Amino acid sequence: MTGRVLLLRALGLGDFLTGVPAYRAVRRAFGGHRIVLAAPQVLAELAPLTGALDELLPTGELQPVRWPGPPPEVAIDLHGRGPASHRLVAALHPRRLIVFGGPHGGGFAGPPWYPGEHEVARWCRLCAESGIPADPADLLLSRPEPPGGGAGPAATPTLIHPGAGSGSRRWPAARFAAVARHLAAAGHQIRVTGSAAERALAERVARLAGLPVGCVLAGTTSLRGLAALAASARLVICGDTGMSHLASAYARPSVTLFGPVPPAEWGPPAHPRHQALWRARPGYRGNPHGARADPALRAVTVADVLGAASRALWAVRVPEHTAKSPAP
Repeated sequence: MTGRVLLLRALGLGDFLTGVPAYRAVRRAFGGHRIVLAAPQVLAELAPLTGALDELLPTGELQPVRWPGPPPEVAIDLHGRGPASHRLVAALHPRRLIVFGGPHGGGFAGPPWYPGEHEVARWCRLCAESGIPADPADLLLSRPEPPGGGAGPAATPTLIHPGAGSGSRRWPAARFAAVARHLAAAGHQIRVTGSAAERALAERVARLAGLPVGCVLAGTTSLRGLAALAASARLVICGDTGMSHLASAYARPSVTLFGPVPPAEWGPPAHPRHQALWRARPGYRGNPHGARADPALRAVTVADVLGAASRALWAVRVPEHTAKSPAP
């Protein structure tokens, strides 16, 4: 390899996954270079699944990038609109710097930032308008080996993921439990996922649903293990969080519940196997970092979710070119 290309995206799981088409665009454009992603260390186990990244350089959000050796040939800010993140990559003195410009760019030159643009399309456009063709549909990850080889009664589980990074994006636990109870009665093998910090929430959902504690996997899987679960899932039901993007990355039927932020900005690909529920008035935007469930999220009912689950599952029972939602 003749040089190195730095990509800065020091954010969480969902952000990492929405950047995959941009990573691959850079890989194609700079085939003889080493592609380095500056991101949190926890994402390192997923980086090889993209087929685009040679190395993950551990970096915290808006922290200086500890870049070893000569400056990168190219540095691309896939983190934000600037100028704070732009300065982090500019400080490495790359031969070429690719960032957003315009009114938000803090004096840096580059394509303009458009508010309300879908997160996947945004970074693909930054690449494309910088001479790096990118395909927003290029989202799929390679499949990791399932824990234990995928054997057992829950080899195709239905995943209920009640947690999210903020309270405003967490649908009430009792409603997740009602959905889980209904699906379990219909024969679904329910598994409740989440981080170690979300273990108590996951156990509460299982308890309210009348499910055994063995159904709770929150805090027991690595990120790669969570990806393997998503890849084998019969159905994924979650809020606007990284789990939704894992379902998209493996083209698994999913229902995503949106509240403060519209699916037009963070939603799954447009396909009937991915159902995005949003019950907000036109132009509504809430606080994605709020402590309490957003009113638009609370407006989503258990019946809404169960109906969407039926539509998502129906979409994978018929040939791709004829997939339609069943009549109401």
